[in-house]
Amino acid sequence: MAPQEMVDLGSAGAADTAKAVRAGIISAQEACEAAIARIEHFDGKLNAVVVRDFDRALAAARQIDKTRQPFDARPLLGVPMTVKESNDVAGLPTTWGMEAFKDLAIGADAVVVQRLKAAGAIILGKTNAPVALADWQTENPVYGRTLNPYDPTRSPGGSSGGAAVALATGMVPLEIGSDIGGSIRIPAHMCGVFGHKPTYGIVPTRGHGFPGTDGVDAPLAVVGPMARSAGDLVLGMNVIAGPEEGVGFRLDLPPARHKSLTEFRVLVLDTLPGTAADAETRDIISNLADSLSEAGVAVSDDESVLPRLDTMHTTYVKMLNTVITRGTPGAEPMDAHEWMELVDEQMRVTRAWRAMFDDHDIVIAPAFGTPAFPYQTDPNWGNRTLMIDGQAQPYGAQLAWAGLATFPGLPSTCVPVAKSTTGLPIGLQLIGAPYGDWTTLGLAQLMEAAGLTR
Repeated sequence: MAPQEMVDLGSAGAADTAKAVRAGIISAQEACEAAIARIEHFDGKLNAVVVRDFDRALAAARQIDKTRQPFDARPLLGVPMTVKESNDVAGLPTTWGMEAFKDLAIGADAVVVQRLKAAGAIILGKTNAPVALADWQTENPVYGRTLNPYDPTRSPGGSSGGAAVALATGMVPLEIGSDIGGSIRIPAHMCGVFGHKPTYGIVPTRGHGFPGTDGVDAPLAVVGPMARSAGDLVLGMNVIAGPEEGVGFRLDLPPARHKSLTEFRVLVLDTLPGTAADAETRDIISNLADSLSEAGVAVSDDESVLPRLDTMHTTYVKMLNTVITRGTPGAEPMDAHEWMELVDEQMRVTRAWRAMFDDHDIVIAPAFGTPAFPYQTDPNWGNRTLMIDGQAQPYGAQLAWAGLATFPGLPSTCVPVAKSTTGLPIGLQLIGAPYGDWTTLGLAQLMEAAGLTR
């Protein structure tokens, strides 16, 4: 076997790691040991990998090395990775950052975790998330605070903040996050990595429910991959997407609409009703639009073709609050008919987006209106503000950027495109038509190949 030094596992992606294990350049155990060493070296005060399962991971790696056959087709063969704490892993806690669930027994892997393991991945442990996954900061009373690797005073984003930090610092090459209010896209943006919010419903969420529950999938919520490259997002999606066994249908997503940049038609969006993005973010969008145009992309900024975004946001917030407060003491549930009106409006909005995508392939918009912001300690969102171009703006208003894709159930790929003048990452989301996941991911790959991501 060739020496491990032939592969830089700290920078290698998931696909490259699996290829090296498959070729016998390294063993799965070597890949696992190297990842454990990176976590022990880098995590420290960052506090990203908060649940560690190294002994079982090493045993799994040794089993892969023992049973691996020549030309082993498993796409994640020997890839060491972590998953967001909210994903069930048998024998590990799933607390969602709440002390009440520290001792809750978890007896089965989430469907997504089952698929990762079947694909040859080695689960090293779990990464941190905020209480109830309900913040764009990553801090809770069970595991503490996760720090942004670019500035320890700032949030890494949330709720998949630990996942983004583990990727950004090279601890692991692949992660699994979840998203209902930007929880994949915002940490990816704030830590300079890639993240994909899938079309609603195409990735099973069983095993990613509120602790102690196992029932209907939560409306709006998705589970999706995070990585350091667009190609690894594609690899992750190929592993985790598709219905569970036993149903009478299969997933058959349409292929990417185009194979070259010159064929794409994009709509650029840098403002929303009542929601600000800072001047630097808007400048970066403008610069990207210019670069895409120079590459032959048809670029438009005609917002009139979009649905009424202010009305859409109001309905999204009503639906979101109903979903996330289910079972909360003091919550005020709506009656079934009112809920059905929200679902009707969601379908009308989705149809309007689908019609808009007849003439456009992608909408490019901020994932969030600012780079990573300083940690805020007031638990009441109503008391929090964000400084945007010197003006204090409501913290919660930024939810509108996430809702662009979440409410109509659209796919959205967050790509890192620039750094702020203070060195903080800035990512943008590529939003596609319903079930257009391969199109958003395809454009992300093309942008990466053209040097338009960083």
